[in-house]
Amino acid sequence: MKTRDGLQPFRTLRQAYGDKVERGEMTRDPAQEPLVAAFDRLIEDVAAKRLAAKSSSLGWLFGRKRQTREPVRGLYIHGGVGRGKTMLMDMFFELVPVRRKRRVHFNDFMAEVHDRIGRHRAAVKAGTAKGDDPIPPVARDLAEQSWVLCFDEFSVTDIADAMILSRLFSALFDEGVVLVATSNVAPDDLYRDGLNRPLFTPFIAILKRHAQILFLDADTDYRLEKLDGVPVYMHPIDAANEHRFDEAWRALVDGSVERADEVVVKGRHVPVPRAVRDAARFAFADLCEKPLAARDYLAIADRYRTIFLGGIPVMDDSRRNEAKRFILLVDTLYDRKVRLVATAQAAPTELYRGRIGAEAFEFDRTASRLIEMQSEEWRDAWEAASATQDSNGALAVRQDEPRV
Repeated sequence: MKTRDGLQPFRTLRQAYGDKVERGEMTRDPAQEPLVAAFDRLIEDVAAKRLAAKSSSLGWLFGRKRQTREPVRGLYIHGGVGRGKTMLMDMFFELVPVRRKRRVHFNDFMAEVHDRIGRHRAAVKAGTAKGDDPIPPVARDLAEQSWVLCFDEFSVTDIADAMILSRLFSALFDEGVVLVATSNVAPDDLYRDGLNRPLFTPFIAILKRHAQILFLDADTDYRLEKLDGVPVYMHPIDAANEHRFDEAWRALVDGSVERADEVVVKGRHVPVPRAVRDAARFAFADLCEKPLAARDYLAIADRYRTIFLGGIPVMDDSRRNEAKRFILLVDTLYDRKVRLVATAQAAPTELYRGRIGAEAFEFDRTASRLIEMQSEEWRDAWEAASATQDSNGALAVRQDEPRV
């Protein structure tokens, strides 16, 4: 646990929350107080369970037969974007006194689950593993690695995920796993209108049995406040604009834990250098100088509602590949109503100076969209799209063929 100014470390989330308020890093929100109390209760429950497992004369039994332990009930927190759900979960994650804990985006976790299922089936076929059902051994391995699992942006949009969630989480809970999750969606609205949803709905009852359901009923979208008055397209790239760009990012982060992340696309891992909540920060080279395609940009746009992109250069015929990717990136962010905050060497109409190929014509549309994305009307459209995502849980439900 981290110390502060040489003093004793925080032991409760209420202490850490109050310190942030006193330092002026955030404003106290009465709507967040019940969540603070719930997280502190969970910290106490987890600490007590950990102590019992270590010090009890039956500790060896707890270690070998987790299903005999009294389960710790986790938390599932839902509410609108920008209300502080992820910030509070991050504070909990730092404070909860266990080593085997993990914070992960739910979609990445499920991609890992499917990979593990595939490896288990391959091992069975090769004769190095036994068992027709891969779920129990996969759940057992996951629980061995982390018995406190924190999921950000819990949202079920993939039929392959939906079809295995009941069995997967039943097995995880049997192994003693504690679930903490944030979501824009109430449990009863998960996978709403999804294909074969009746096969998914047993999971909702399992979730409610093993996690306390809390709604963060806050009126303020703190994301919007942090970007109020901030120019979203800054040029040229100089010390003053670099400073403004950094300041805008720091304001958006607002003291939350910033991490490297990744987006998994059909088994490939697209690195996200810096991410916090539903915002991500990239350099131009990260997204446009690497062999990324439309599917990658769509996955990024579906994950993050605000993208910071630094260092957009002026492009010419020698950088046609980068220009093509940049055109595709802007089209994707525009179509998905994702807010872009950027630094660039020149105004949008001056960014491309090539004379051959289709890029010269296509970039006219890109420049027009970059200009539009700076407007108040665009901000309103972005806010409306975010509100729609809050109520629906996802922009669209994918009806892919099951992977399992």
